[in-house]
Amino acid sequence: MVRDKSVGVQHTVATFNMYVHLPHNFKGTHMSRFVEILNQHGREISVESFESILCEMVEKLEAQSGYIEMAFSYFVNKEAPVSKVHSLLDYEVAFIGEIVDGKYHFTMKVVVPVTSLCPCSKKISERGAHNQRSHVTITVRTNRSVWIEEVVRYAEEQASCELYGLLKRPDEKFVTERAYDNPKFVEDMVRDVAAALNGDKRIDAYAVESENFESIHNHSAYALIERDKTNGAGGRKPSCSKRASLLHSPLSEQT
Repeated sequence: MVRDKSVGVQHTVATFNMYVHLPHNFKGTHMSRFVEILNQHGREISVESFESILCEMVEKLEAQSGYIEMAFSYFVNKEAPVSKVHSLLDYEVAFIGEIVDGKYHFTMKVVVPVTSLCPCSKKISERGAHNQRSHVTITVRTNRSVWIEEVVRYAEEQASCELYGLLKRPDEKFVTERAYDNPKFVEDMVRDVAAALNGDKRIDAYAVESENFESIHNHSAYALIERDKTNGAGGRKPSCSKRASLLHSPLSEQT
């Protein structure tokens, strides 16, 4: 279960990747402990418990640094713009936690499907313009909790038009005309999302990617923009403070 802004919690199925930095004097790590640690924390995962899992993993495996990634599908109940019918739309999300050089970093990655419409095509055509589905991928490193839904909205509000799980004919007319009135190149998309992220003080660093699955070309259009607001000074001491001295020690001292 993960936290849901509208209904409290949401059930999903996740894939975990768990890694530790192996000290030079260790022949190998204890593989069973990864699964053991994960099972001990039950079925509900939050940003707070994510740090606890990572700290416990680093401690039990006597590692200097560790990394956990949890990838899952997340669903948002959306209302169609005209008919007001409700439907679920899925987003691919990943929680990523790292302890490196004595600092804890939490990163969230969200892939948001949207519609994009080409400004050039609109300008040179007497009728219509080519449009397509696009994936806007936002990766944020945060210093406080940020809802998944908030990251989703950063992408959807800057797209030519957002997507919906279910559309009636009046809705199709609306989204078609909305995209036509709001054309954007792939570069525009990432710049506009980045401008919005710059104003969120909870976000220390970000990367914004956009891939347009071009409808009239046999290739995709891609753009990326990234920024570290802290100039590399982000992160904080992890909550597993009893290992703070070990986390700050070089491997050569761990004998």
